[in-house]
Amino acid sequence: MRDTLRKGMALGLGLAATSKEQAEKMIDELVKKGELTKQESSQFIEDLSKKGEESQKAIDEKVQKKFTQLMSDLKVATKEDVTALERRIQQLEDQLNKTE
Repeated sequence: MRDTLRKGMALGLGLAATSKEQAEKMIDELVKKGELTKQESSQFIEDLSKKGEESQKAIDEKVQKKFTQLMSDLKVATKEDVTALERRIQQLEDQLNKTE
C-alpha cells in the first residue's frame, strides 16, 4: 500500500515538474513574440505557482481524507489506539502488582 502511495506521489510530482517546465516554455515563447512583457511573464508564473500550490494542497487534503477513510473501513488500529491500549495495559499491570 505504501509503495502504491509513493508511486502516486512520484507521478504527481513528475507531472507537476513537467507542467511547470511546459508553462515556462510557453510563457518564454509569448515573451519572444512580444505578446507578454518580462514583468507580465514573471507575474503570470507567480500566479500559476500559487494556483498550483493551492491545487496541490487541495489534492493532499483529499488524499489524506480518503486514506483515513480507507484505514477506518479496514478497521486498522491507529497510533492513538495503540497508545491508549498501552496505557490501559500499564494501568492493569499496576493494579495487579498492588494486589499481590
